[in-house]
Amino acid sequence: MTARPTTRQGPAARVDSLQDRLLTVADNALKTLVGGLHPARPLPRPAAAQQAPDTPLDPQQRELSGRLMRVNHVGEICAQALYQGQALVARDPALHAHFRQAARDECDHLAWCSERLQQLDARPSLLDPLWYAGALALGALAGAFGEKVSLGFVVETENQVEQHLASHLQRLPQADVASRAVVEQMKADEVEHALAAEKLGAIALPAPVRWGMRAAAKLMTGTAHWI
Repeated sequence: MTARPTTRQGPAARVDSLQDRLLTVADNALKTLVGGLHPARPLPRPAAAQQAPDTPLDPQQRELSGRLMRVNHVGEICAQALYQGQALVARDPALHAHFRQAARDECDHLAWCSERLQQLDARPSLLDPLWYAGALALGALAGAFGEKVSLGFVVETENQVEQHLASHLQRLPQADVASRAVVEQMKADEVEHALAAEKLGAIALPAPVRWGMRAAAKLMTGTAHWI
């Protein structure tokens, strides 16, 4: 029989726990913003039926794909920060672990978008630190309202991201099968994340909150498209 490890009690233990969480957030922020997160899955490839002889994108197609993938990259910067913010204030250890795992899952998306940006000779948003800071605060705020609200925030966020990615599939050049493969896999993953949060007990957010989230997302995506 394995003995349980001794757990310190009292304010010092809570402070240490908070310190550990803050260090984790700082580490994640640094890795997210400088490219230190590595994917567990390789970059998605086009299905055999979509593959065609290599045809270079023309300048207009390359520019459009680069801008759209930059927006997606910003979305994944925000996903990292949102989950870290929610994990930071989560009281339930199991929920804290869930948000940490969700952030790790999103590492794949972030790394894929970063790699695709490089392939397109496109740059990430110049405002990435701002996006991360804002999303971190928003995630912590959502988490402060309790588990069910925090999970409801995840569901609404992932549903909006899924719709956003669907619109990108309509806008991406048909010839850019590489970017389309990445976006299609990301879209499928976001559906799974929303379903997982629903199973954990998420509640539907009030309509004004959902509208506010959509407005904020529209501002972010519109700005990241150009900056």
